[in-house]
Parts: sequence; structure tokens; C-alpha cells
Amino acid sequence: MSVCDPIADMLTRIRNASRAGLEVVQMPHSAMKSELARVLKKEGYIADFVTEGHGGKKNLRVFLKYTAGRTPVIRGMKRVSKPGLRQYTQAAKAPRVVGGMGVAILTTSRGILTDREARASKTGGEVLCYVW
Repeated sequence: MSVCDPIADMLTRIRNASRAGLEVVQMPHSAMKSELARVLKKEGYIADFVTEGHGGKKNLRVFLKYTAGRTPVIRGMKRVSKPGLRQYTQAAKAPRVVGGMGVAILTTSRGILTDREARASKTGGEVLCYVW
């Protein structure tokens, strides 16, 4: 099965798995997805992630995080920049998600950064998604 937008596919898999209460979600690996998972882990939205397999058949396993009452830490995820319409922003105009309680993830010349990191490093880029 071919996927037109792998980032949207990743976000949808994580969103569906967290709503279903699953511990782990698995998807095909790519460098962009791995970096996106790294940012999600650093911001505390997922517990961990690992890359399994070798050669062209690598998989990315994302371990989801829940609160004590088994409610998902990830309340929502939204893909912003799409293949048909890319959304770019300057560093000073980087969006604030849910009044700063969420995070906007950008891909910049310095790699994948959060909105706060992009503002601090004064680097704009493409807005990939919002997570709250």
C-alpha cells in the first residue's frame, strides 16, 4: 500500500492507537518519522520509540504514554502543512498551540524543532503539525 503523506499517516496511527488505549503502535520507518518521534519523546508526549529491522524493511515502534487514570497524554494532533499546500512561517511568527500548552513542530534548516526552539534559534521553516 502506498501512502501519499507519510507524516499524516504517522499522526493518524498514533491518534487512533492512543484513543484505543494501545501501548504500542508500529509503522514503516523513515528518517523524518524517527526525528518527529524524537521531538515527541523530548516534549513528553510519548514514552519511547525504537527502530526495528534492517535493510529496507525497518519499522518504527512508538510506545504511547498515559496518565494514572489511563487517559492519553496526547489530547490531539493536527497535520498543518500538507503535500498540496505547504505552510511556512518565520521564526518570530511561529504559531503557539493552545496558548503555549501544546507544541507546533517545524522542519527547519537546523532539523526538526518545536516552535519554542525555532523562536530561540531564530529559524523559520515548514510547520508540520500541532500536538496538544
